[in-house]
Amino acid sequence: MIKNDYVIRLEEKADYYKTEYLIRESFWNVYRGGCVEHYVLKCLRDDADFVPQLDFVMEKDGQIIGQIIFVKAAITKDGGGLLPVLTFGPICIDKSYQKKGYGKILLDYALGKAAEMGFNAVFIEGNINFYRHCGLTYARQFGIRYHGLPRGADDSFFLAKELKKGCLDGITGEYSTPKGYFAASENPQEFEEYESQFPYKEKLKLPGQLE
Repeated sequence: MIKNDYVIRLEEKADYYKTEYLIRESFWNVYRGGCVEHYVLKCLRDDADFVPQLDFVMEKDGQIIGQIIFVKAAITKDGGGLLPVLTFGPICIDKSYQKKGYGKILLDYALGKAAEMGFNAVFIEGNINFYRHCGLTYARQFGIRYHGLPRGADDSFFLAKELKKGCLDGITGEYSTPKGYFAASENPQEFEEYESQFPYKEKLKLPGQLE
């Protein structure tokens, strides 16, 4: 059982490099050879849909061991109009503290703050085996589809949680990932220049990677 030996607070400018370094270490060679999540965070901080009030870091013994950010998104309703929602990520915990419950603590805290701010619901692409512990379930159960996914295709990665109970009742529609998450693919040269600021790490192609 985790003791109350951590602090969750808003990220500050002085944390930026430490946080990006943490993300890089956490995601390196996980979903692809190398990673882009640290660059995505850097770009999202300047995005109009970024929610600075939900940009949190977790500290333990004076060191940043976790982080999470949120970005505004929307559901395009089948009957017309948009429903404002949230997405989140990157989210990570230092490898030394993974599988000890810190990730759930951080996410539960952040989702609670998002609910206090009045946001409707949160959607994310992720692993149900982790996120179900924080109350997320398959988005299809709310009648929401993932943009561009063919009918009948596997959508088990697409998850959701109501932050305002009943806000998705009677709504069907489509979710699109905010454009800010594609920063690395849209600006490859800028990404490579940014990546060169960090210590060299070997990019590996490993089983289970998505790319």
